[in-house]
Amino acid sequence: MQTNAVVFLMGPTASGKTGLAVELARRLQADIVSVDSAMVYRGLDIGTAKPDAATLAAAPHRLIDIRDPAQAYSAADFCRDARAAIAAIHAAGRLPLLVGGTSLYFNALEHGLSPLPKADAGIRAAIEQQARQQGWAAMHRRLAVLDPPTGARIHPNDRQRIQRALEIHALTGQAPSMIYAARAKPALPWPLLKLALVPAARQVLHERINTRFQHMLAAGLYAEVEKLYARPDLNSRLPAIRAVGYRQLWRVIAREWTMEQGVERAIIASRQLAKRQLTWLRRDDEVHWLDSGMDNLSQFVVKLIDSWYKAL
Repeated sequence: MQTNAVVFLMGPTASGKTGLAVELARRLQADIVSVDSAMVYRGLDIGTAKPDAATLAAAPHRLIDIRDPAQAYSAADFCRDARAAIAAIHAAGRLPLLVGGTSLYFNALEHGLSPLPKADAGIRAAIEQQARQQGWAAMHRRLAVLDPPTGARIHPNDRQRIQRALEIHALTGQAPSMIYAARAKPALPWPLLKLALVPAARQVLHERINTRFQHMLAAGLYAEVEKLYARPDLNSRLPAIRAVGYRQLWRVIAREWTMEQGVERAIIASRQLAKRQLTWLRRDDEVHWLDSGMDNLSQFVVKLIDSWYKAL
């Protein structure tokens, strides 16, 4: 390819991104880079809808299976690894196709990372102690008073992000939303095409989420989580185990919930995740929206990318 460029293929969970990406990689001179905060972990296969061996053989995905579940993987780690992958794909004369649903990773790669303070174990412990005494709902209300934009953005049940936002405020004395706004210049120096794959109707997406989770259970998701649960170095506070589906079944295995409760809450959490992903995408007026139910979808997208690329 004569001009280095990058394509983002984004969208909510269960929208069909992987299937379209594999078809695009086949029909274009493109290589896939995964943008998924759960697929980076080895052993999280079924619940992340990780491509199977046959799919990966036909269309290799970079940034899959690169961390053990006991290890952390940050947005900064992703940006470093993604930039290296993009450079290697460009060097091979091919088009990087970044595919996934982790909005934080896409945002950090495109706009750069905010100057956030490092984690402080003492402050985190204090916040957790307060949450045990007052409840996480009270902690979310406190965050909403300290920083209304961040309080509105973070779901009241998202303990991890509530804790991090309160930690940032405690360390800096500033509202996290103000720090996030202090972005550097865009991190990507190449032309960028942003695509979002979404079903035309919300009910279709909800049905796909329900069906996919039932298929995951039939494929052995519970046993997969049991295997992780048996590891003494893993716990429910780790980012890998907090992935949707895993954290709910973890509580089933721990006998905190029944199987019925765990499945119901996993599906609800998946819907909530999809809603947050769509909310983030709608803020970007540069996104090209694609109906996942469109006839000849891959053919349409190939022509779209080809026309965009030729116009560079």
